[in-house]
Amino acid sequence: MTTFYRLGRIACFLAMMILSVPLVAGFFGAWHPALDSFAHFRVHLAVAMMLAALPLLLTSLRWQAVAALAFGAAALSTTSSSLPLPGLGPVHAAFQPRADGRPVYKMLQMNLRFKNTQPEKVLSLVGRWQPDVITFQEVSAMWEGKLQPLFARYPYRMMCPYPNGIFGSAILSRRPFVEGSQPQCFGGGALATAKVDFGGRASDVVSIHLGWPWPFEQSQQIGELSGNLAALGESAILGGDFNATPWSAAVARVARLGGLTLMPAAGRTWLTFMLPDFMRFAGLTIDHVMAKGDVLVHAVTMGEDAGSDHRPLLIEFSFRDSATHPEDSETQTVRIETGEPPHS
Repeated sequence: MTTFYRLGRIACFLAMMILSVPLVAGFFGAWHPALDSFAHFRVHLAVAMMLAALPLLLTSLRWQAVAALAFGAAALSTTSSSLPLPGLGPVHAAFQPRADGRPVYKMLQMNLRFKNTQPEKVLSLVGRWQPDVITFQEVSAMWEGKLQPLFARYPYRMMCPYPNGIFGSAILSRRPFVEGSQPQCFGGGALATAKVDFGGRASDVVSIHLGWPWPFEQSQQIGELSGNLAALGESAILGGDFNATPWSAAVARVARLGGLTLMPAAGRTWLTFMLPDFMRFAGLTIDHVMAKGDVLVHAVTMGEDAGSDHRPLLIEFSFRDSATHPEDSETQTVRIETGEPPHS
């Protein structure tokens, strides 16, 4: 019994110390992308370290365990937009309240998944939500045909092909693009931009899909897109799959380059298909919304399952000091069915 007790104490202590190393490293992600890769798993590492520390409260190592529990709790607080710790995590801007008489627009942000086996769920979601603009990622060759039923309702669009035919970004809009402007693709389809006319108010709409963190191409990709992000207009709203958590240096870097503000997270948007949905707490928050200028974001809500391993984000926004335009006060209803395009 004594030997078992001693081995158990040693195992818990070693596990606690080993887990603390990548947890601490993640706070220095701005120093190197390799350290930032640990930041994405801050919640998982903190919880695992705290679980390893709990049994040590009953041993002579109780004070080390208390220190580990306190550090784990502090680390977890940096991942919450409602309880940030100064200097340790980002302080998200609060959602702006709605103003009477100001038109509110809708945006749908979603990583479609390049081999989604239930595309009808995406079409149904669009039909129910009726967004003004849509930002999609992983618009593979398969999706170009599956999205056809939306094109009559969303005649203004930019579909960015990706060299591998899988990870293209896209923007669909039922609002016209600003006259004289041209939607563009950058980074081999990783970034799509379009200047959209929202009842007389112009704003850049941006769809972004970053690659995986170090040792993959994410950091280099952000560097390649830095000039395009810096060139965004005074007002912009961006949706995308960042493959990075909101407290990471990668997300902060994109926000800084574009002069954008990160909106509070709506939940863990990604979960592997190998886990059931009730384990979404083990997923990752890697799909984000950013805005700047006169764009006021009122709500970001995580939508229901639409066949992808990413959950959609439903965004409501308006413009600062915007007057109501006649076209915005009309109630427009259209049903988009799976099998055929909607009638104009």
